[in-house]
Amino acid sequence: MLNIGCHLSVSKGYRAMGTQAIKIDANTFQFFTRNPRGSKAKAIDAKDADALLKIMEEHNFAPIIGHAPYTLNPAAADERVREFALEAMEDDLKRMEFVPHNFYNFHPGSHVKQGAEEGIKRAAEVLNRILKPEQSTLVLIETMAGKGTEIGKTFAEVRNLLDGVSLQEKIGVCLDTCHIFDAGYDIVNDLDGVLDEFDQIIGLHRLKAIHLNDSKNPIGSHKDRHEKIGEGAIGWDAFVRIINHPKLRHLPFVLETPNEIEGYQKEIEMLRAAYQDA
Repeated sequence: MLNIGCHLSVSKGYRAMGTQAIKIDANTFQFFTRNPRGSKAKAIDAKDADALLKIMEEHNFAPIIGHAPYTLNPAAADERVREFALEAMEDDLKRMEFVPHNFYNFHPGSHVKQGAEEGIKRAAEVLNRILKPEQSTLVLIETMAGKGTEIGKTFAEVRNLLDGVSLQEKIGVCLDTCHIFDAGYDIVNDLDGVLDEFDQIIGLHRLKAIHLNDSKNPIGSHKDRHEKIGEGAIGWDAFVRIINHPKLRHLPFVLETPNEIEGYQKEIEMLRAAYQDA
């Protein structure tokens, strides 16, 4: 069974997201834990969260993903910026326990001229302060496109960040197809080679989810501009190979394409039709 969904708005509540996912034939989804361009977070209604958990159980959902806001930079040189990221992420992980045993995805940040090695060290320090042995949420480092001074643009940088984390059982990776393509990994012509490299450097056992996005720009552009599935430089055939690949097909796939809900529903329908049951 293909585990596929899209990004949904949490503004109407947890149960509403679960209901909307079912309507578009999704069995997973992603949502922002708070304002994606700010820091405000709506209070969580425990009964509302429980209603979502019931929906997920009844409809055999794959894990869902809470996404940290874009404004956070745990790799920053500025201590105040790092503390802001730490406080928001720490609070997010407490909030994720209302829907336990799911994923929390974040962008590892930008080193802002201090160098990737130092940025990775600072991001690891933030993770080591927020990760707790008792949490049920698995935190996912997202692979990045490499625009500006972003860290996480290579598998080696992701591995270095992973290596800096003490609680290894609480950390994993989310692979974004647009990001790694824009970073220079040829998932169109050499998907097996890219996955082999990922396995050798990071380990495929750490890969827990995939952001499924086409790219508006050619390989190696470092632009991070998402496109609808099959309408960009990656192309439809590559996505059919990705969702059916024996090393990936079991993972939850989340669409972050430039769509409204009707567009997501169409993409989910197309991808389900292209999925080959084992």
